[in-house]
Amino acid sequence: MLSSLVTVLPLLSLLVPASCQNITNDSFFYGESPYVPPAALPTGTTPSWAAAYSKAAAFVSQLTQEEKSNLTFGSTSRTGCVGWIAPIERLGFKGLCLQDAGNGVRLADGVNAWSSGLHVGATWNKNLAYQRALHMGLEFKNKGVNIALGPVVGPIGRIAEGGRNWEGISNDPYLCGALAAETVKGIQENGVVTSTKHFIGNEQELNRNPSTNNQSQKVESISSNIDDKTLHELYLWPFQDAVRAGSGNIMCSYNRINNSYGCQNSKMLNGVLKDELGFQGFVVSDWGALHAGYAAAEAGLDMVMPNPSTFWGKNLTAAISNGTMAESVLNNMATRIIATWYQFSQDSSSYPTPGIGLPKSLTSQHVLVDAKSPSSRKILLDSAIEGHVLVKNTAGKLGLPLQSPQLVSVFGYDAVSQRINPSNTGSRFSQIQNFTMIVAGGSGANNPPYISSPLEALSERAYQDNSQLLWDVTNINSTAQVDAASDACLVFINAWASEGYDRPGTHDDYSDALVMNIAAQCKNTIVVIHNAGVRLVDQWIEHVNVTAVIFAHLPGQDSGRALVSVLYGESNPSGKLPYSVPKNESAWGNLTGPMQPEGKYWLFPQDNFEEGVYIDYRALDRDNVAPRFEFGFGLSYTNFSYSGLNIAPVSRANTQEYPTGKVVEGGQGDLWDVLFHVSAQVMNTGAIDGAEVAQLYVGIPGGPIKQLRGFTKVDVAPGKSVGVGFDLQRRDLSVWDTVAQKWRLQKGSYKVWVGASSRILPLEGSLNI
Repeated sequence: MLSSLVTVLPLLSLLVPASCQNITNDSFFYGESPYVPPAALPTGTTPSWAAAYSKAAAFVSQLTQEEKSNLTFGSTSRTGCVGWIAPIERLGFKGLCLQDAGNGVRLADGVNAWSSGLHVGATWNKNLAYQRALHMGLEFKNKGVNIALGPVVGPIGRIAEGGRNWEGISNDPYLCGALAAETVKGIQENGVVTSTKHFIGNEQELNRNPSTNNQSQKVESISSNIDDKTLHELYLWPFQDAVRAGSGNIMCSYNRINNSYGCQNSKMLNGVLKDELGFQGFVVSDWGALHAGYAAAEAGLDMVMPNPSTFWGKNLTAAISNGTMAESVLNNMATRIIATWYQFSQDSSSYPTPGIGLPKSLTSQHVLVDAKSPSSRKILLDSAIEGHVLVKNTAGKLGLPLQSPQLVSVFGYDAVSQRINPSNTGSRFSQIQNFTMIVAGGSGANNPPYISSPLEALSERAYQDNSQLLWDVTNINSTAQVDAASDACLVFINAWASEGYDRPGTHDDYSDALVMNIAAQCKNTIVVIHNAGVRLVDQWIEHVNVTAVIFAHLPGQDSGRALVSVLYGESNPSGKLPYSVPKNESAWGNLTGPMQPEGKYWLFPQDNFEEGVYIDYRALDRDNVAPRFEFGFGLSYTNFSYSGLNIAPVSRANTQEYPTGKVVEGGQGDLWDVLFHVSAQVMNTGAIDGAEVAQLYVGIPGGPIKQLRGFTKVDVAPGKSVGVGFDLQRRDLSVWDTVAQKWRLQKGSYKVWVGASSRILPLEGSLNI
């Protein structure tokens, strides 16, 4: 969502062949996404939800039809909330403020700029993800936000050049879901509702909204055509985890799914989300994603933003008056919204007035509401540090950590802060930004109270060490000269991305030339990349003088301070890649860039997810393609070894073919029954303290060679061993049965691996069902 809706025009230069007859009416696609009738109003899967629905029913019974309708669409307000539901003052309802986004409060002063979703993924740290969300959620609350528009689990990151991949966590559904669940729990601990988004299949920015092409023809949104098995095993998985964690809101997406718009897709909203997953909250549209009237309401959409458009409001109540839509549909919509309000105790007098800390304009006179807490400082820094991933290092006198250098030379446009704060600049035609990237672009951007840039942090370190720092960060520094006495040369580059358009590539010649130029002159060249998505490095990664490489991702406001802590060894890097880095674009095949309108689908763009669940490491494993750096990989300044794999079945665990439990939040309750315990030992064989992410992979019969099904991050002292344990639940070992419409537990042997990455798996065993 962007506060000013972006219309993405297809970048096409070829005309449709004259022999190709265009489809000109969407009736061609009718039936591809089956109709599912309106979901029944929940009665509450937990005592708190049951109480909330009881209160909501009593509340809604007192409303006029107009008041009920007003709860379902956004309106203007005197606040800076990007979404606003008007109050009903006679009943004590103060209204609802919806505000961006998943990386901190947007369009605000007095808030922190937190690390981004992709950075959280690189930490592989569940507790840190929770703590980040807990502190960030308090800022939303202090600003009078009722619904925080995040976290992002869609896009999951199917398309390498996807413009919004950085807002998400990982293109692995298990890692994404586990950290999204912690994020939901942390934010909602404050009484702030999370809006987990974008449901579902929103994997590219090109043609995400209807647009007009270069022939003045209307082009509908891209259709993500996903089969039922792929949907459940990949794209739905993290949403299921978020619902299981209690997410009170789900945002439906711009795109079409199987040729039905996401916000009027009854199969997805009624059938999958509300019925199958037992979702208790309400569904809100992405901003401007409504394309139908009563049909969208019947399909499961409960609230439209940022306004009723031409479809809802009076037109929705008119549909009730003329008998087109049952009034019970509107009653259910209003009840879901109010029940969520009660569930999170936002009816309490202690909850801040909606939008109280969000002025209509930051440049107009207003009272500053400082939502920050001093207790957040450590979490801000820790989350920034742990998302740095060291992928190359030459041990010894060269590489990292820096060992009391007397002269450090700094190069690259990414070393310095932006000239304006807040800033959300960027060009769809550029792969880089001419300043250090702490966040990327669009509605997920945030407003830092300060920025610790790499150059500023390095300058402070030089002051403390009484050492010398030289720098050249101009735009033409691909010809920069290096002081021959330099102990180390730090090169800072970045990879930009933004909502509204997809990345034009995954590496750029200018930055690669800069690295090569410095490496040709400096025997200890260390490259730092602030990347809003995967960034290829094979132009220079094997250069003998490139001694260390860090994927620094998007660390938030403490970027430079965190980086210097890693560079000088005060913090031992422990991040791991939440994606694979291939050697070149060919490894992605058709999933490198966005799908373009073509052929007879010129006006109705189609994206067939024919690869199924085989994206990233699953595809590389299947095709026996060696990546440059594999999923889950990351170096430390120490070393670890693994031993003692033990796989034990849970006594009396039910391993029958299908689950039988009642539907709770997330699905049938026994999907989370633990069937096996897996344990191992991790030993620090080096000389310094370090943290290791132990990873568990399972080979499910008939599926990918291996899939992540557990991880834990442990601190290990030198010479010591720490036990790690993993619980394998029924869902972890199941496949989606498209006939039975249930998760199926197959009989047979399952391979099990434990290790340091998806390709460093020294421990191997098996389990039998």
